[in-house]
Amino acid sequence: MLSFSQSAIIRGVILDEAQNPIEGVNIKTNTGEGTATNSNGFYELKIPYGVEITVEFTHVSHKRIEQKFNLKNGQEIEYNPVMLIEFEQIATVVINTNTRQSVDGVTSISPQMIRTIKGAQPGVENILKTLPGVNISNELSTQYSVRGGNFDENLVYVNEIEVYRPFLIRSGNQEGLSFVNTDLVQNVDFSAGGFQAKYGDKLSSVLDITYRNPVDFGIRADLSLLGGSIAAETVSKDGKFSGIAGVRYRDNSLLLNSLETEGNVEPVFADAQTYLTYRFSSKFHLNFLGNISLNKYNFQPENRQTNFGTLEDPVALLVVYEGQEKDKYQTYFGAFKANYFVNDDLTLKLIASAYHTTEQEYFDILAQYRLGEVNTNIGDENLGEVEFSEGIGSQLTHARNDLDALIFNAEHRGDYKIDDESTVEWSVKYTHEDIRDRLVEYEVIDSAGFSIRPPRFSQPNPQPYTPFTGPLTAFENIKSLNFVKINRLQSFVQYSKQTDWNGHEIFYNAGVRTHSWSVSGDGISDNKTQTVISPRAQFAIKPNWEKDMLFRVAGGLYYQPPFYRELRDSSGTVQPNVKAQQSFHVVVGNEYSFQLWERPFKLVSEAYFKGMTDVNPYTLENVRIRYSADNNAKAYAYGLDLRLNGEFVPGTESWFSFGYLKTEENIDNRGYIARPTDQRLKFGALFQDYVPNMPDLKMYLNLVYNTGVPGGSPSYADPYIYQIRLKDYRRADLGISFEVVNPEKTYNAKWKKSFRELAIGFEIYNMFNNQNSITNTWVRDVYSKAQYAIPNYLTPRVFNLRLSARF
Repeated sequence: MLSFSQSAIIRGVILDEAQNPIEGVNIKTNTGEGTATNSNGFYELKIPYGVEITVEFTHVSHKRIEQKFNLKNGQEIEYNPVMLIEFEQIATVVINTNTRQSVDGVTSISPQMIRTIKGAQPGVENILKTLPGVNISNELSTQYSVRGGNFDENLVYVNEIEVYRPFLIRSGNQEGLSFVNTDLVQNVDFSAGGFQAKYGDKLSSVLDITYRNPVDFGIRADLSLLGGSIAAETVSKDGKFSGIAGVRYRDNSLLLNSLETEGNVEPVFADAQTYLTYRFSSKFHLNFLGNISLNKYNFQPENRQTNFGTLEDPVALLVVYEGQEKDKYQTYFGAFKANYFVNDDLTLKLIASAYHTTEQEYFDILAQYRLGEVNTNIGDENLGEVEFSEGIGSQLTHARNDLDALIFNAEHRGDYKIDDESTVEWSVKYTHEDIRDRLVEYEVIDSAGFSIRPPRFSQPNPQPYTPFTGPLTAFENIKSLNFVKINRLQSFVQYSKQTDWNGHEIFYNAGVRTHSWSVSGDGISDNKTQTVISPRAQFAIKPNWEKDMLFRVAGGLYYQPPFYRELRDSSGTVQPNVKAQQSFHVVVGNEYSFQLWERPFKLVSEAYFKGMTDVNPYTLENVRIRYSADNNAKAYAYGLDLRLNGEFVPGTESWFSFGYLKTEENIDNRGYIARPTDQRLKFGALFQDYVPNMPDLKMYLNLVYNTGVPGGSPSYADPYIYQIRLKDYRRADLGISFEVVNPEKTYNAKWKKSFRELAIGFEIYNMFNNQNSITNTWVRDVYSKAQYAIPNYLTPRVFNLRLSARF
């Protein structure tokens, strides 16, 4: 049975090596709860939710097992350990289908897995990219697209508080750290569509993070060639105050210096986060979430050589640079959350948050290029050098972009348990956004001594018969100054019920959201209020079958009222009457839990369809999105996602995922073409293993394969003329670690007793050295007048060392 009580439940059967039940296993927690197994080896233990609980399993004839749990309110898990006599224990937690996450269509990811599985961009996103329906084709970026949506269509919450990211970042090189600090994480839930009304107004996905409330003092540290992090947690003697804080530093020089463009690069990213809780009484708790982040990216490029073409006709691009780029992003975020537990059935919450970001993007870079044929004569002393130039030109890019954004939120949330089977949740939220934006950028392109006019330049050039008398203009020139204020009022109410029907377990959820907003500011006279209403529903059934199956269906209307960037068109002008994009979701899913090799496995299947209207078309270059700010398109997306996870190796969780996606849009009724995120096929795998006779020596393999997306055309190009796709994205990251100190063991060495955990690791990013590209640079051939697409490659094979410790 699914539970809505103010606690969580662990249940299972404890067996010995011969698969016989063990009676009389003592089970106790560090908070005082306890029980024992019956004659069938079965136990059930109720524990507090929202805190990390250590559960100890002991028996006079078997080795002790200790396992930590971080469960949510009402969550039920099945934990079936095998107690051994002679060998080391490797504990595992298997989530059964009979959980709130399953019926909600939510994927839960272990925080320990997130901290263990690192990557070129470590964090939650590094795990998300292995899930079906989630596409990341840039290891330098934390941005991800879900089921045909773009980067702006994903919601991120930390302890029910919505968080934001910087606005101006245009490439993964500038991004730095994800907002989510994995050292502070307790729970990670992810929904790729069909989510409930309690989540906000975005079109694609929800990432719901919970930071933990510690129960004792501890320090966790991580150090690698890419930076480091340290986190500390504590709790007062009376238990009223608890706090956790983390500081991270990231230096991507190891990755960026491996790119083809050589130069002096100084990427410095740092942040500090804290989550504090004070319990004034058993009824009233006050929480604070704070974050300060600083990103600095200074780059002075010098030269670049990119070889492309074929073996028969190799071509090289040589570029010499002058100038530099200086970017700086400072963000400050603070939120208070007050919880008042009126009684066991009614909880009232008040959340107030403020987000402030100041961003600057300054660069003046002159690139002088030479495109030519490569010497392929083996034995020639000039082998590999450019001997004949087919194209000569230059490109000058300039930007002086500044943005200052201040966002306030005030929200009341509540939930009321009508009975053991029914719950009502509601919220009212007010948001004020104050944006001050200066956009000044231009690009001048010269080819063989001739300035290239803008692609949409209307005045014809009659040369050589008569002189051209038109003005000399930059290839691209944008200049705007915007002061914009947006006020929003949002609310939702939803009802959840779990019941039985002829022995079958039934769960359903129905809710509705409303969102009203108005845009005002300098030069904006028409600031009418717009309102959208978003009904959503979910239904799940767990049949009373011998096979452990669960079926679910979800759908509804999902709106995305425009944020500031969606209001700004390609010329930098704010269009205040942009409508909310609308999407109709239908998601049908199945979960099948079964035993294979006497170990637990789960197969999750989901088919989905999204029909979209009032679509705001955009272009995508690296991670920069430019909207047309005109709801002049309609679109659709449909696909199938599959994921098989379980204990492929005893005691470890691994999974394999597959996704098929097709998404197209129709702009101004010109016909359907692929959207910028039309990534047809996706394969992901996360595999963990260890040496059986030496279980402290562990390995993980993170594999991703994505087919190419439309993104190889020039940014100014008409998408109906250019539908060039980038090459497939293929990447494999390998990590090997050795646990010098394992928390499940006891040691005689005094220095080892100072650590709870200590591990050293070796990582290989892009193990097979695949050449992946994120965009193309376009240059012209003097003679044929043709344009060449030169790929901008991502990182090659990179090696990293890591040291992790917990005290």
